[in-house]
Amino acid sequence: MSFTLWFTGLSGAGKSTLARNSYFELKSRGLAAELLDGDLIRTNFSSELGFTRRDRDINIRRIGFICHLLNRNGIICVVAAISPYAEARAQNRELLGRYVEVFCRCPLEVAEGRDVKGLYARARKGEIPNFTGISDPYEAPLAPEIVADTANTGINDCLCSVLGWLERNSYIPEADSCPRTSFSLNDEREWRSRLIRLGYAKGLD
Repeated sequence: MSFTLWFTGLSGAGKSTLARNSYFELKSRGLAAELLDGDLIRTNFSSELGFTRRDRDINIRRIGFICHLLNRNGIICVVAAISPYAEARAQNRELLGRYVEVFCRCPLEVAEGRDVKGLYARARKGEIPNFTGISDPYEAPLAPEIVADTANTGINDCLCSVLGWLERNSYIPEADSCPRTSFSLNDEREWRSRLIRLGYAKGLD
């Protein structure tokens, strides 16, 4: 059965990296999966929204509904989105049912130290309003299925924790029972590059 694997945490907490690696592993095991990166979804489905609480909640609910449509057709969804408010996450949990929340736990000072784009610095100067962790709150999950301590644990160990939980709880087969596929990272990069060329994305990693 399909499910949604939802990575939440501060900007710079490692959500996108961990989500992307989880998605690659699921695809390489021959599982039908789609990666829904928060920035890419906002660009193409919520570009009219700002960053007030109301607009953030609408964006997160939209992502949840896309996941619902994909899940009901047998596709695993992997989501990386800050999703700062507990109420919106709870609404998605209720809608989706098979919802696995991964809290990328990372102190604010560590996330700021990773910020190569200088967004936190700009937010502290008041140049970016409603910035999560600075001028807007982040409501950390109280009972996530998985906690990834991204401040103190390497990406590979965090990935193993996520995949191990999914295997133990029968969301995915164990690796030994999955035939490896010819899933290509180059194909994925080419697809993302095409999105950039066509204007559907901006400089995705």
